[in-house]
Amino acid sequence: MALLLVLLLPFGAACADDPWAPFDTPWFDRVDVADGLPHSITTALAQDERNLVWIGTLGGLVRYDGYRMQVYTAAAGGGLGLPDAYVRCLLALSDGSVLVGTNAGGLTRFDPATNRFRPYPVGKGGTVDHKIYALAPDGSTGVWIASERGLDHLDLRTNQITSVATGEGVARRNFSVLQDRAGNLWLGNSNGLFVRPAGSTTFVRPPHPNGEVDTVLSDGIWALREDPIGRLWVGSTQSGAVYRDTDGHWQPVRGFSGYGADHERRATVRDFLEINQDTVWLGTDGNGILAYTPGDGEARPIRHDTATPSSLPGDSVRALLHDRAGNVWIATDLGVARSTPHARTAFALLPSSHQDRSIANTNVRGIYVDTRGRIWLGMSGGRIDVIELDRAQIRHLQLDGAQARRDVQAFAETPDGAIWIGTQGLARIAPGTFDVQESMVPALQDKPVLHLLADGPQLLVATYDGAFRYDTRTKALAHIGHDANDPDSLASDTVRSIRRIGDTIWYLTIRGISIATDATQTRGFLNLLNVPGDPHSLPSNMVSAVADDEQGGLWVGTYGGLATLQSHGPGEPFHFNNIGAAQGLSSENINAVLTDDRGNAWVSLPNGLSMIDGTTHAVHNLGSRDGLHVSSYIYAAAAVAPGGELLFGGLGGLTVVRPDWHPPETPDVPLAITYAAVNGLSLPFGRLPRANETLKISPRNRSLRVDFALLDFQPATETSYSYRLEGLDDDWIDVPRGGPPTAIYTNLPHGEYTLHLRARTQGLQARVIETAVNVAAEPRWFETVAAMIAGGVLLLVALFGVIQLRTLYLRRQARQLQQQVDARTRELVNANRRLDELASTDDLTGVSTRRRFLEQAELVRQHAREANACIALLDLDHFKQINDTHGHMAGDIVLRAASTVVLGQCGDDDLVGRYGGEEFVLCLPDCTLDQGMAMAELIRQALADSPVPYEQTVIPMTASIGVAAWHEGETLAQWLCRADSALYQAKRSGRNRCVAAD
Repeated sequence: MALLLVLLLPFGAACADDPWAPFDTPWFDRVDVADGLPHSITTALAQDERNLVWIGTLGGLVRYDGYRMQVYTAAAGGGLGLPDAYVRCLLALSDGSVLVGTNAGGLTRFDPATNRFRPYPVGKGGTVDHKIYALAPDGSTGVWIASERGLDHLDLRTNQITSVATGEGVARRNFSVLQDRAGNLWLGNSNGLFVRPAGSTTFVRPPHPNGEVDTVLSDGIWALREDPIGRLWVGSTQSGAVYRDTDGHWQPVRGFSGYGADHERRATVRDFLEINQDTVWLGTDGNGILAYTPGDGEARPIRHDTATPSSLPGDSVRALLHDRAGNVWIATDLGVARSTPHARTAFALLPSSHQDRSIANTNVRGIYVDTRGRIWLGMSGGRIDVIELDRAQIRHLQLDGAQARRDVQAFAETPDGAIWIGTQGLARIAPGTFDVQESMVPALQDKPVLHLLADGPQLLVATYDGAFRYDTRTKALAHIGHDANDPDSLASDTVRSIRRIGDTIWYLTIRGISIATDATQTRGFLNLLNVPGDPHSLPSNMVSAVADDEQGGLWVGTYGGLATLQSHGPGEPFHFNNIGAAQGLSSENINAVLTDDRGNAWVSLPNGLSMIDGTTHAVHNLGSRDGLHVSSYIYAAAAVAPGGELLFGGLGGLTVVRPDWHPPETPDVPLAITYAAVNGLSLPFGRLPRANETLKISPRNRSLRVDFALLDFQPATETSYSYRLEGLDDDWIDVPRGGPPTAIYTNLPHGEYTLHLRARTQGLQARVIETAVNVAAEPRWFETVAAMIAGGVLLLVALFGVIQLRTLYLRRQARQLQQQVDARTRELVNANRRLDELASTDDLTGVSTRRRFLEQAELVRQHAREANACIALLDLDHFKQINDTHGHMAGDIVLRAASTVVLGQCGDDDLVGRYGGEEFVLCLPDCTLDQGMAMAELIRQALADSPVPYEQTVIPMTASIGVAAWHEGETLAQWLCRADSALYQAKRSGRNRCVAAD
């Protein structure tokens, strides 16, 4: 026998209120070049007045709403673009603009009213240098600017920059600047820290003690921050950091002030951020983040871990930001990391390359809590981890021999304090020495053990070959099995778990539950089964878990949902209420069930964790807002920790749930429009409508695109979106989960609308956030009330004149009345026929008008069968560009040429109409979707092969086409809407293509 024991040394004292605090490391989600960043090295962070996050990089600037990035680079900027791609610092202003300090392009200001950058001069009337290191508000209407060759002040009211004299002893290079709440101006200089007291005009070195504090304050000062309670934090180039407390006394950061051993230089401190009232993060250039609690030991490192994808992306930290939704953003050399400190209901304990308080691997197969409060984790490969919360450490054990390669799934503690291990057979661990005895029961040596239950000296063993009862004193072994001829025998030989419920023993099998009155019973079980057609029986015979709560409730997990026992008395039949997907569970395959002290049930699923309210039975699926990032769990791997925390194991490590944790109350983050395009033209950010404001659409083509987002920056799959244009949409339109939320409308009828936007969040604190903006689609000139009234008056005048002329004519030609009546009647018939033809035919293209086409298409729809008729919407690509470049006469020639090509490809029964502008519409009776797509492709290719000669040039002609087959019960408008959606998908995908509607 062999035992590998690794004892992790304590790393700081455990938190008295939360023994899991030493194991709870931040989880970082990443935003990097794969998400659209122009460069992996990120340098600056800011959140603007509309709550969007700005990210400065070495290769440009990004505006980010959690789904989409608007990227600004120097190459694409032009005269009013970003003057330099290397962004060093950012400062968001209250008017929505953003100040940008660059490495070689000086200072510029993003103007949301125009979406352009307006640079400030360098030299006379501007900054003293092109390299801007830091920006800081002056507490009023100005901004301090620290640069390579001095200090400047920008007056935001006049937009004027003035140079600030810093006096003798102050070097020209300034890395940081800060005006504190008392009005003192602090300057981080290459020659140390200086301060200009409030009311003074002279910079001096602040009084401070010698030693470590003096070493730091005499070094180059890269970072300054005043925290909410008034402490001033100072970070240096190579000698660490110090802070000035609220009493004005300078204090070292224990273990990170002054030089290290043998005058070892420290990583540059780039930024500070208060995570809570007790803890400050120090962002360093090379050592990651140092979490420091004043007066509580040394700073604790948070670094990149090559074995943990959720760790900090890189150890070079350039900037820190706490956004209004509670997220912490970290700018690193490998992208931006985001963490949510208040998401503490759940966290994952994972393996780590650093070995400090980490588990051996991610495959946690079994969990057990012994009477000493130690937590035993059974893992793959014969590994066992023992978490000792009181010592803030983890022991790593390794089984040997035949059990070295087997999953450890079961534990039990016998009265002598020994821990019995179920793997391939049984092993025993001595209570004090952790010595391992393997193959304790030779008869079970070849049997995988699924679960163990100790009943005094008796050990009940669950296997694939039934259950066994082993007496640890006499070594007697008894078998409990299924007998096909005895309905009261064990329900199945595959016993997944054995639990004590009250005074009874429950055997959970793959064919139901067998209940015994005591551990010695081998027959005469009460079997609970799924009864087809009985909604109050077990939802499935595949039973995985059972748990009772302090209120007397009983919860049974099955692979058909969660069953709750109805009120039940002695001798009464068991009746269950079932909770499944219909009630909100994300999966009906229940792996494990635990209950908290309030009677709520917590279940692990193959795809996450859920909490079921013990009173209402409402289902709450946990998500990243609760701290849940691991979604894969294994049956029976669950236990309640000594402090009431709930432990769930799976293929992603150990998940710890604090059922009593409630995040601080915070207002809803805004659901905001982050981009909008009206009639194809993007709106400046400053003109994006806020809640209840009005968005006007001119009458040109009345198209609208709106991008929106819930600005809490959580993963896309954690929020579902929908929208509805009141006055047009009958119901909400759902955005596909995980996709960027966007609402698109084309050819809107004129009128007043309200665009409703909705976001639903996932988690224990799930919320529904809604907002709405007004949309005013202006009428075309002929749709105005005045135009319609004028047309009616002219029609009446014309009719009156015709009547008068006809009356005079009839009086003078009385004798030829009959002949004239006959002639006029024939003329009227011909005129009506011609008017009908003119009303039904587009005079430019010769195809049907929209009204005539819709009448004929409705007849096709009424006689169509499911998916046996198609509508195709065709839009000529870049038609506006043709009109703008060659004139409207050329556009008319292209339209006539296009109609000729389309008609040439269509059959006698096919309907062709002009839908409006450069859009044509086809209705293809007796045509499947595949045939419709083939026809559309012929038309598209024919158009592409038919460029239009005009004057001295040739105008290319391509088209985007959306095709939709008719669905049973669908109206013509719905049919057309799906074709229109496919058309715009074709246009968004690059034009000159055909797309089939769903």
